[in-house]
Amino acid sequence: MEKHLHPPPPSPHGRRRRQQRRCEWVFLDVPSDITIHVDDATFSLHKFPLVSRCGRIRKLLAELPDSERPTSIELRGLPGGADSFDIAAQFCYGVNFEITSANVADLYCASHYLEMTEDYSNSNLISRAGEYLDTVVCRSLETSVEVLRCCEPLLPLADELRVVARCVDAIASKASAEQIASSFSRLEYSSSGRLHMSKHARGRGSGGGGDWWAEDLSVLRIDLYERVIAAMKSRGVRPESVGAALVSYAQRELLKKARPDREPRLVVETITGLLPLERFAVPLSFLFGLLKSAVALDCALSSRLDLERRIGSQLDAATLDDALIPSSGNEGDTLFDVDTFHRILINFSQQDCDSEDDDLESLFESDSPAAAASPSQSALFRVSKLVDSYLTEIASDANLKLNKFVAVAESLPAHARTVHDGLYRAIDVYLKAHQGLTDQERRKLCKLIDFQKLSQEAGSHAAQNERLPLQSVVQVLYYEQLRLRTAMLCTGSSAFPDDDAKPAAHQSWRISSGALSAAMSPRDNYASLRRENRELKLELARLRMRLNDLEKEHVCMKRNMDKDKSSSRKFLICFARLIGKMRVFVRCYSTASQSPSTSKQLQGEKMKQHNL
Repeated sequence: MEKHLHPPPPSPHGRRRRQQRRCEWVFLDVPSDITIHVDDATFSLHKFPLVSRCGRIRKLLAELPDSERPTSIELRGLPGGADSFDIAAQFCYGVNFEITSANVADLYCASHYLEMTEDYSNSNLISRAGEYLDTVVCRSLETSVEVLRCCEPLLPLADELRVVARCVDAIASKASAEQIASSFSRLEYSSSGRLHMSKHARGRGSGGGGDWWAEDLSVLRIDLYERVIAAMKSRGVRPESVGAALVSYAQRELLKKARPDREPRLVVETITGLLPLERFAVPLSFLFGLLKSAVALDCALSSRLDLERRIGSQLDAATLDDALIPSSGNEGDTLFDVDTFHRILINFSQQDCDSEDDDLESLFESDSPAAAASPSQSALFRVSKLVDSYLTEIASDANLKLNKFVAVAESLPAHARTVHDGLYRAIDVYLKAHQGLTDQERRKLCKLIDFQKLSQEAGSHAAQNERLPLQSVVQVLYYEQLRLRTAMLCTGSSAFPDDDAKPAAHQSWRISSGALSAAMSPRDNYASLRRENRELKLELARLRMRLNDLEKEHVCMKRNMDKDKSSSRKFLICFARLIGKMRVFVRCYSTASQSPSTSKQLQGEKMKQHNL
């Protein structure tokens, strides 16, 4: 006999094959006179117990002709399906059953559907289920969450019957009460008899014992979760606690796999709208993670702008990993979303400008040295380092346009950077990765650098950097020469005091020098110091003569450069090397002036350099 691998076709009447429910609690000595069809289940029951408590079945039977025997009724869309009707039928037959948090929402909605109200019987099923909701469910946060989760397949009926509202209010009320109780439990009396929060409690912050409900709420669907959080905020739950709950929920929901794109996008947009207004209510890294998800999922622009504004208000606490936001991946895009980070910088700069007047007012009101570095200025310093590191990271991207690079670099005010080494490094990487730039574009890029703010090491590198425009190299050499001249003058003036100051200088030398013997007479001491002073003055005269020679060489080289433009780069490199030699003289001379007792040892080294 051939076996059928597929189910048989449906009957001509289009009825689905139903499963006969065997109800052991139904008395079998009286034949059933009504058949109830619920979904795929069939119940053979009796009319009288049902119509005595169920108004809907009573009305349906009244509409049927008397000639139809046996009576058959189909209940379509019954909340809770066959399981809920099974319990409702037991209630009609007077059979004992148990209402639990797992079935109370189904029974309440099913009893409304079946019209099992007080109009047909006292203490009917809807009253019993409502009493359980009020006396059992709403007294416990965990039970309310469980019932609220059971309401998800019962919407919108469960919402219309206020089952959802009861659970939401109960959860918000219990969470607020738990938080208050937890705060009171962490109070302690000080030595003066005043109440204050214990140090251990302050250290725990929002992660205290009053926030255990955050993990329980993570099982809810996003629409119901949104209503719970909104109710908590209206009840005055701490912003840190709300933020911790949102972080827990987002981490749980966004890690789920095999879901439609619309669902995680809705989660990101909803959580963004629920974020507390207070700064630092959620970690900055979480805000960046939410923004990266919003970019990847192409969320609504309003959500992205809101996250960018929140991040901009605390950007000084960000790290480079936070700032590197992957782009959406369209063809021709950069590896990282530069436009988004640029908007964040604009938000930060606008916030800094808004608070500038307040910072200046507080600065002038305080006479302490610490007032000179306002919190806003220190935040600018930190953000400038972040921006320079960010530019260095993205500079090697071949798709990064010059105008975007310049826009990010110019987002901060000029006083934000005290040292331009980081910016110079980023521009050097960009020039190396984009060798097709024109001279005008390279000059535009290098105008961002204040060469006076380069360190000695960065200045030496820039003076010999062939990727920089010629004008930029000339500026570097000019500032390096000024720096060298200033260093020599300062060193000479501090090492050779006037004759009136000789006793003080001699006294300081005697204290710092360990070579003079305590047994030497004052006359011998004075003679020795005078000899050392004369030697140092002679050394200074030699250095000044050498400096004049170097300046003459510089003039000659410059004239040669004007005759032959092709040799300009070589001239600059040679001049940079000459300045490097001059640094050696200054460094050696400075060392000699600080320790006169070692001047004779250093004199030989200086003469060798002089001969070179």
